[in-house]
Amino acid sequence: MHAEAHAALFGLDPMWVAGTLFVGTYAAIMTERLNRAIIALLAAGLMILTGVLDQDAAIRGIDFNTLGLLIGMMIIVAVTRQSGVFQYVAIWSAKKVEAKPVGIMIMLSVFTALFSAFLDNVTTVLLIVPVTLLITEELKVKPYPYLFAEILSSNIGGTATLIGDPPNIMIGSAAGLSFNDFLINLTPIILVVFVANLLPLYLIWRKDLVTTDEARARVMQFNERDAITDPLLLKQSMGVLALVIFGFIAGHSYHIAPATAALSGAALLLMLHCWPKDAEEQSKAVTHVFSEVEWITIFFFIGLFVAVYGVEQTGIIGLAANKMVELTQGNLAVLSITILWGSAIFSAFVDNIPFVATMIPLIKSLAPALGGPEAIKPLWWSLALGACLGGNGTLIGASANLVVAGFAERAGQPIRFVPFMLMGFPLMLLSVAICSVYVYFRYLA
Repeated sequence: MHAEAHAALFGLDPMWVAGTLFVGTYAAIMTERLNRAIIALLAAGLMILTGVLDQDAAIRGIDFNTLGLLIGMMIIVAVTRQSGVFQYVAIWSAKKVEAKPVGIMIMLSVFTALFSAFLDNVTTVLLIVPVTLLITEELKVKPYPYLFAEILSSNIGGTATLIGDPPNIMIGSAAGLSFNDFLINLTPIILVVFVANLLPLYLIWRKDLVTTDEARARVMQFNERDAITDPLLLKQSMGVLALVIFGFIAGHSYHIAPATAALSGAALLLMLHCWPKDAEEQSKAVTHVFSEVEWITIFFFIGLFVAVYGVEQTGIIGLAANKMVELTQGNLAVLSITILWGSAIFSAFVDNIPFVATMIPLIKSLAPALGGPEAIKPLWWSLALGACLGGNGTLIGASANLVVAGFAERAGQPIRFVPFMLMGFPLMLLSVAICSVYVYFRYLA
C-alpha cells in the first residue's frame, strides 16, 4: 500500500473501499441520472470521508495544469467569440465555394477540424452549428449530413494538438509532453484520418446535396463583414491567441507550463477588453465571460482527479498494470495496439475523460517494467488517438456530439442514436485501423 493511502473507515481495507467507490462512480456517470460534476465531487468527498485519502493527499491528486489550461482557453474563447470572427469564417468559407452544397460541407468540416485543434470541441461546435443551420435553411438542403460531418471533424481535429481535446491536455500534463510533441506525433496522421473520413461522407451524400441557383444566390448575398461586431476586439483576440500559442510552442524549453501561458493570455485579453470600461461595465463584462467558462466540466475534473488518485494510492492501479504486463508478456507493440483499440471502443460508449484519468496512472506504472518514461511514449500516443477518435463511434461518445444533437433537435432535425452509430462506428473503426498502422510502423516496427 502507498504512503498516502490511509486506514479506511471501520478498519475496512482501503483498496476495497476505493475500488467500490470508483466502480460506483463510473456506474453513476453511465446512468446519467445525476449530473456528472455532482457524482465526481461526491466520489472525491467520500474518498476523504472514508479515510482512503486525507485532504492534503486529495489536493496533491488534482492536476492543476490541466485545470488552468482549460479555464484559460475557455476565457480566451469567451472573449474572442464576442467579436463575431467565427461566424465570419463560416460565411466566408460558404461563399468561397460559390455556395455549392458539397463544397460547403467540405469547407465547414475543414474549419471545424481546424478550430477544434486550437479550441475545445464543444466551443467549436457551439460557434459553427448555428451558422450551418442558417446556411442549410437558405439552401433548402438537409442539415444532417453537415452536422454529422462537423461532429466527426471536431473530434478528429481535437486529436491533433495538446489543447484540442481534454484527454490530450491530461496526457500532456501527466507525461510531460509538450505542444510540439503533439504536433509532431499526432498531427500528420490526423490529416490522413480527416481525409479518410470525408471521402465516404462525400460518396454517400453527394446526390442529396443539391440546391437551386436561387438558393445559392441568397447565400452569396450574405455579408460576412456584418458578422464582425467588434473589429478592435478581433485584433486584440488574435494578437493574444498568437502569443498564447507561441507560449505553448516555446514554453517547454523555458519551463513555462501550458496552464501559465493560457491563464496569462486570458488575463491579458480580459485587461484589454475591460480597460476602456467604467467599474460597473467591467464587472458586468467579467461576470459574463466567467459565466461562459464550463464550470461543470472543471468541477467534474476536480472530483475525478481525487477519485482516481484514491484508487491509485491504494495500489489497485499498480496491480492492474502488473496484470497487463503479465498478459502481454511486456510486449510494447501488443500493449500499444491494445490500448489504442480498447480506448477507442470504450470511449465510444463512456465519457473519455474518466477513462483517460484512470489510464494515465496505469500507463505511468508500466514504465519501470518497459524501460522507463521514454520507452512508453507509444502508449501515450495510442491512448490519445484511441480516446479522442473513439468519440465518433456513438452519439454519446463525446460532449460535442451531444451539443450538436441539442441544436439539431431544436431546429426540428433530430439526430437519432442508432442511425448515427450505424455510420459513425464503422468510420471510427476505419480511423483507428489507420492509426494502428501508423503507430506500429512509426514507433514499434
